Amino acid sequence: MTPPPVLIVFSHLRWGFVYQRPQQLMSRLAGRWRVVFVEEPVPCDGPAWLEVRDIAPQLQVLVPHTPVATPGFHDNQLAALQTLLDVRFAGPNGADVAWLYTPMALPLVPSVSPTCIVYDCMDELSAFKDAPRQLRQRESALMKSAAVVFTGGPSLYEARRSQHPDVVCLPSAVDAVHFDPVRLDPLSPHAAEVERLQGHLPGPKLGFFGVIDERFDASLVAAVADAHPEWSLVMVGPVVKIDPASLPRRDNIHWLGMQSYEGLPHLLQGWDVALMPFARNESTRFISPTKTLEYMAGGKPVVSTPINDVVSLYGHAVEVADGPAAFVRACETLLSESQLQRLHRTKLMADAVARHAWDRSADIVHMKLTKALRDADRAVTPAPLTTATPLAAAGGLRL
Repeated sequence: MTPPPVLIVFSHLRWGFVYQRPQQLMSRLAGRWRVVFVEEPVPCDGPAWLEVRDIAPQLQVLVPHTPVATPGFHDNQLAALQTLLDVRFAGPNGADVAWLYTPMALPLVPSVSPTCIVYDCMDELSAFKDAPRQLRQRESALMKSAAVVFTGGPSLYEARRSQHPDVVCLPSAVDAVHFDPVRLDPLSPHAAEVERLQGHLPGPKLGFFGVIDERFDASLVAAVADAHPEWSLVMVGPVVKIDPASLPRRDNIHWLGMQSYEGLPHLLQGWDVALMPFARNESTRFISPTKTLEYMAGGKPVVSTPINDVVSLYGHAVEVADGPAAFVRACETLLSESQLQRLHRTKLMADAVARHAWDRSADIVHMKLTKALRDADRAVTPAPLTTATPLAAAGGLRL
């Protein structure tokens, strides 16, 4: 039996972080591909070494440990990382395809000797807080090297489509079964933990889950809490790149920190309204939040600030509100919906969820990768000479 081709992924997001696009796609590609997921390095004392974690059959995570303090795939890390990867992927152990989530890993690609390169542009990383200064230049080089470029949504697609001949719009999708309230086990340990976390909070409950960083509008959350002290605002997710002390503190705002992917559907079912309080700045200009569909798969009405991809993809099914007063009114509207209005909204949400499944996205990716690999192999393998093939046409003789 022929072993599956090797897909080596370089990611700025850790496998054990918030479960999102990289984990959803790679867990579904594993089996058809042997997926090796390379994380950014973590600091250590002493010589550099490579931690290997077996996540599932044909799915492995590599965590480089280096004595270099600089974070990420920074230039200061390259020498140590290249040495580790050269040893790990020497000879026949290289990649068929190298998949990059961050252009900063581009100098490491030769160490895994791929047949072709793929870029999944899931975010406009150059607009994020503390983005490396080399990122734009390195992305330009990656766009020239990649066989295929995927984008995380329509906004990024429009921004990249003229920069490469094969740009594929692959919006965030959803595992609808995972968030289906009918399938939740009320006696599971996850249900018990969620009951401990939020079961005692008075209703109505309005909640958010996701990364809390520069894209999160903390002042908007404070305004909602102040407008309705009787509401409970449940904020779930890790705080990254911003000072936790800068987050608003109110009796009715509850910061629960990062929770497991398995617990999210149980948290969601305890909420009356799901929130997407994203700031309007450069870091949110191109985002396509995964949580939109996850909220809708859980059957919960959604209020979002006017994020471009949310409006274009789901504006018919979610409430979009610009500014604190409008956001509060939208929450009030959803909380007071009639049964008929809620049934209509539920139908719109279910239709949107049905159109965007991670299984379908993974199938699209598999087909594109297979074609890219086949095209790359064909490009480097000369056609066999036959009696009908002139030597000049074959490159064997100059006339």
